[in-house]
Amino acid sequence: MEERVSNSGRKTQKVYLWMRTYIDENKFANSGKLPSENVLSIRLSVSRETVRLAFKRLEEEGLIRRVKGSGTFINKEVALTKELGGSGGKIKVGLILQGQDTAANSSLIEGIRGVVSEDEVDLRIFLTDNKFVNERRCLQTIIHQDFQGFIVDGVKASMLNQNLDCYEQIYQKKIPVIFYNNYYKNLKYPHVTVNDRQCANRLMALLIKAGHRRIAGIFNYDNYQSIEKFQGMTAAMRRYDVEFQDDYIKWYISDESHESRFERSVEKFLKNLPQCTAIVCCNVMIYRLVQQIVEGMGKSIPEDYSVVCFDYSGDDWREKGITCSIHQGNQIGQEVATRLLKMIKNREWKEEKYSCVLSPQIFVGNSIGQARHKVFCQS
Repeated sequence: MEERVSNSGRKTQKVYLWMRTYIDENKFANSGKLPSENVLSIRLSVSRETVRLAFKRLEEEGLIRRVKGSGTFINKEVALTKELGGSGGKIKVGLILQGQDTAANSSLIEGIRGVVSEDEVDLRIFLTDNKFVNERRCLQTIIHQDFQGFIVDGVKASMLNQNLDCYEQIYQKKIPVIFYNNYYKNLKYPHVTVNDRQCANRLMALLIKAGHRRIAGIFNYDNYQSIEKFQGMTAAMRRYDVEFQDDYIKWYISDESHESRFERSVEKFLKNLPQCTAIVCCNVMIYRLVQQIVEGMGKSIPEDYSVVCFDYSGDDWREKGITCSIHQGNQIGQEVATRLLKMIKNREWKEEKYSCVLSPQIFVGNSIGQARHKVFCQS
């Protein structure tokens, strides 16, 4: 009898640990829906009762929630700060992600894990959803635990950050931190970024050489990267003697982009620019939205609008034919992991020594056509 109970407990623990890893790897997914008990029992070769017991434990911990008639889902609010997927490595590292671009996050994590072994580094992943309150929860959760270093994508980095006091505590403890993509200028921590101004110059040059002068741009104003892209765009327009017009720029905040009304707002913006021939998208999510809106307007790319995109994080840029900068998540992951390990071992680190700016990688597709002058007649 005791043997059967012990065996059952081990199987339940096996399912529980498998699900913890699954939640860690899939908490960035849009739906966050978990496999059914029946699917898991077949996949893991255990009884449905064993799966049910593991689910019960996860539910008690607040990591999952059941929706009658719909299934079981990851409780993302808890997963924001819950320690998941620990490997038991000697060096404990926290990875704080925005979490809004699943493909970019996966590529970054793959790059990090390509440098560090699980035996060496226990990588713990936290998600902010680009919100100050979630970042604070992440920092408060891990600040008093035994972490040797942090890799961080800053929250709304172009704005005054509300959590600098937490970072100050980390700094006082001499715990190494390295930022990537978005970093806080108030802090003297190193960062790994892509040269977004150079990237903007190259993308704008392609549009302008194709005859485009009425160029719209959609940018996120609470994102440091996006500000750099905008400044690169305007600098390129001055360089090529193209007139800048404020009405041709749409600014948005990150939270707004997840609302249903945002699509209508972008559509209205484009319809109010009847002479516009080209659109610059600050990231892949905006590009996909623009593509959808253009098609809904009965128009096409590049016949009616030429489109370029920053940080295309999918692996289908050739198939889609989008002229873009390719997101370098894997290389960024390798860079931050390599530099952080050196900082941890050295302990005497300086911002300048460990910072890195990568050159952009541009793919020239077929999303840019020759500009055709649009005649606008008011009815």
